[in-house]
Amino acid sequence: MTIFTLEREIRLPRPLEEIFPFFADASNLEAITPNWMSFSIVTPKPIEMRVGTLIDYKLRVRAIPLRWRSEITVWQPPFRFVDEQRRGPYRQWIHEHTFEACDGGTLCRDSVRYAVLGGRIIERLFVRHDVETIFDFRQKKLREIFG
Repeated sequence: MTIFTLEREIRLPRPLEEIFPFFADASNLEAITPNWMSFSIVTPKPIEMRVGTLIDYKLRVRAIPLRWRSEITVWQPPFRFVDEQRRGPYRQWIHEHTFEACDGGTLCRDSVRYAVLGGRIIERLFVRHDVETIFDFRQKKLREIFG
């Protein structure tokens, strides 16, 4: 199984104490996900974030309706957490979020390791562009929300 990676980072001009709680509230994921994905959280709210928390979503990828379940496998507030796909379109999806106070703001990093059915060809033709577009949108929305 070929593993692909996506790395992103953004410096937000707000303190760690303000940024981490935004990410710790699963319902905020809807605000930073592109509308074309028709993304919604199915799990009843509020969702208590901790190791073992399961979160179910509905979404569309290339107009195909999907269900996705993720599990929080690492929870180290306010510095780090990891969600892993348990059910969804990927063979593997491990998303690490890290947060670091810096120069009066917060450096937020996303590191995603993923694998797809069809390997390198499918990843290059379809998946990479979609994943990059989703994370580009996310950064744009975070800048709008936090300045």
